Amino acid sequence: MNSEEKEDCECAPPQAETSPAGGPNREYVEPEIENPEASRMKRAAAKHLIERYYHQLTEGCGNESCSNSWCASSAGFTRMDNNAAAVKALELYKLNAKLCDPHPSKKVTASAHLESSAHSNSACSNRKLNHKDVHSVRDNFKDVNYLTEEKVYEILNICGEKEDYSPLIRVLGRVFSSAEGLVQSFRRSKPHTKEELKSLQGKDEDKDEDEKESAACSATAMEEDSPASSSSSRLGEGSSGDNDVQKLGPDEVSVDIEAVRRVYERLLSNEKIEAAFLNALVYLSPNVELMENSNLHSPEYLEIALPQFCKAMSKLPLAALAKLARLWSHYSTEQIRRMVETFQQLITYKVISNEFNSRNLVNDDDAVVASTKCLKIVYYANVLGGDLDTEHNEDEDEEPLPESSELTLQELLGEERRNKKGPRVDPLETELGIRTNDCRRPLIAFEEFVNEPLNEVLEMDKDYTFFKVETENKFSFMTCPFILNAVTKNLGLYYDNRIRMYSERRITVLYSLVQGQQLNPYLRLKVRRDHIIDDALVRLEMIAMENPADLKKQLYVEFEGEQGVDEGGVSKEFFQLVVEEIFNPDIGMFTYDERTKLFWFNPSSLENEGQYTLIGIVLGLAIYNNCILDVHFPMVVYRKLMGKKGTFRDLADANPVLYQSLKELLEYEGSVEDDMMITFQISETDLFGNPLMHDLRENGDKIPVTNENRKEFVAQYAEYMLNKSVEKQFKAFRRGFHMVTNESPLKYLFRPEEIELLICGSRNLDFLALEETTEYDGGYNRDSRIIKEFWETLHSFGEEQKRLFLQFTTGTDRAPVGGLGKLKMIIAKNGPDTDRLPTSHTCFNVLLLPEYNNMEKLRERLLKAITYAKGFGML
Repeated sequence: MNSEEKEDCECAPPQAETSPAGGPNREYVEPEIENPEASRMKRAAAKHLIERYYHQLTEGCGNESCSNSWCASSAGFTRMDNNAAAVKALELYKLNAKLCDPHPSKKVTASAHLESSAHSNSACSNRKLNHKDVHSVRDNFKDVNYLTEEKVYEILNICGEKEDYSPLIRVLGRVFSSAEGLVQSFRRSKPHTKEELKSLQGKDEDKDEDEKESAACSATAMEEDSPASSSSSRLGEGSSGDNDVQKLGPDEVSVDIEAVRRVYERLLSNEKIEAAFLNALVYLSPNVELMENSNLHSPEYLEIALPQFCKAMSKLPLAALAKLARLWSHYSTEQIRRMVETFQQLITYKVISNEFNSRNLVNDDDAVVASTKCLKIVYYANVLGGDLDTEHNEDEDEEPLPESSELTLQELLGEERRNKKGPRVDPLETELGIRTNDCRRPLIAFEEFVNEPLNEVLEMDKDYTFFKVETENKFSFMTCPFILNAVTKNLGLYYDNRIRMYSERRITVLYSLVQGQQLNPYLRLKVRRDHIIDDALVRLEMIAMENPADLKKQLYVEFEGEQGVDEGGVSKEFFQLVVEEIFNPDIGMFTYDERTKLFWFNPSSLENEGQYTLIGIVLGLAIYNNCILDVHFPMVVYRKLMGKKGTFRDLADANPVLYQSLKELLEYEGSVEDDMMITFQISETDLFGNPLMHDLRENGDKIPVTNENRKEFVAQYAEYMLNKSVEKQFKAFRRGFHMVTNESPLKYLFRPEEIELLICGSRNLDFLALEETTEYDGGYNRDSRIIKEFWETLHSFGEEQKRLFLQFTTGTDRAPVGGLGKLKMIIAKNGPDTDRLPTSHTCFNVLLLPEYNNMEKLRERLLKAITYAKGFGML
């Protein structure tokens, strides 16, 4: 590569001028206010400085005693080829490195070169090919200011014949470093004239102003120094001055995506050409063409290019982000997965290459934040491209939730009313007009968006603070809940609940001071063990009617006649006993399916709506107080709690027998009317087993189901079974649930399946994981004889015995969110060998274990303790 070959450098820095000392002195000036002639001179100066660095690296200054380590004349200099010298010249220019003055023996050469350069038509002219070449008229491609598929192939063929890809590299670097050049490249229609383009860009709301300025500055340095009007020269194609601007739909772009993919596939096989993309990307504003680069996730891009690209894309206005999401929603599953992997790889790379902690927060890493924001676009594209159901939404509660009388006091104290803005909603979600819960089946699983290394280093207490404060200076990953796992989100919810409890406690104290009433900072429930439903539900009903804000206080349960102090464990048992009673089929509020082991609302229950409201309150309190319940609902219940009605698909787990029958009806190839003889009237049984008839349509018993209307029959059947038949019961249940959780970010953070995990805990009981995380106290350690015998005994228990042990030690027989590995259990020494049984502090998950003499005694004492344990006492 000679001095002319490297002149059209695709990576030239934005500005340059010569200082009196002879070194380059850069000054960044906005092109909008800069004189065109001054801009041209600055680019010429930049080109001149890079040329001098190049000659210094290839020929030297001529001074044999030169001490400059970056001069070919110095004694210790290592020779490099022309290509390497061109790249190094650019680096030295950016670093403002030392530049030698030419030795007298070299001044003649330098003068001749400057004279030749002064007669050049552009600031960065292309290399001249051999004049005998048949393509001499096209040898420098200086008139190529935008690209099409045909033009790229034409230049590629010419370069292939000469086995010199330098002209193509310079063209790619120039175009891909220019915002204007990329706007005109790979368009579906003829390119606009420069005047039309300016008019279009002036109205384009999808470009952030800061990004346009940056791109324009970069383009000034990257493009050849020729008159702006030269952009109308199109490799033999004249631009049509009357080309009308076509209005695009919300999910349409003017770029020929398929052409871009074909060009990338052909070009990226050449490493030298890919280097041009890599260098240009650093200066590039976000454009849809770049995401088609299948090598974006390669190591060469991770360090500089991809982070810069993510930062630029994340600053796009909301309308532009929505357009990208709509565009990408049409991509295939593999293309979406490739984009997810690209952004995930950058996040993981940054996380593992830095030491993030409470002082060095991952929230402050610009690359991680920007790539997370870009991943959000792909996330919503994944939702949009999946199987959407935007129609079947639950109706909002007709009556607003009762307000607390304490709100007046809050206003009196100058505090803003809580939840004034309503539940948090993602702006991009609003712009797109969809919700995550609308997606029944995404293109790729939601779990693939979770980044575990990020979850491990995230300081959730700090992140939650940023989430609540909503400052522009601090980013919270809770605003992108798709990247967090259920454990991390549960921790964020825990902080939210605890802070709300403390707030209610503070308000209660102030209220008691103003009103002179008795201080009651907790939600106290005093119940009798043998009348737990009557006592609990009556008390909760009074609270819900008088002052619903008390439901958001910390729960404190006391069993009458027992000495246990509630630090969490008593509440756990309270919830378990209430659930056992409420879901007893003999009460008749819920029906139980022996085949699915699931409960469902009894449409013919004799209980009033208030009872279902109280059950909803109990479920809300369990989440609010971080307690796990042994509740078995089909997934459709949690979808309905999140605002989606049940449909035919939900029958698959709610009533699989009915689902299979209706599915066979839809797939039946014969005549439905003649062979099955069914109508739009269905039958069901009431609480006492008596048959009841229901018309899905008016006079349904006279309307036969045919091949033409069977889809309507199936849809209405599912609508009745899952929605209409239990409408009163479920609305009351949902109302009670929202009394406790209406101000919580529950719906914002969690999907329906994660809500089930919150309420019911994990069904997978991995006691090996529990053994790994258990801690020891009082003289025991992992290597103690009794501890080894204890774990050997516990692992030999059956499934039911293991659940009894969990119930005895922790107050519940379910694993927390994330599995037993997230349970912090402590085994403490409780004296020497004795006949006493093991005991536990369920509030703190502590097992008090005497040091029994042998394994047989340990097993016998432990089994007796977990089998007959009920009630609380003081040790």
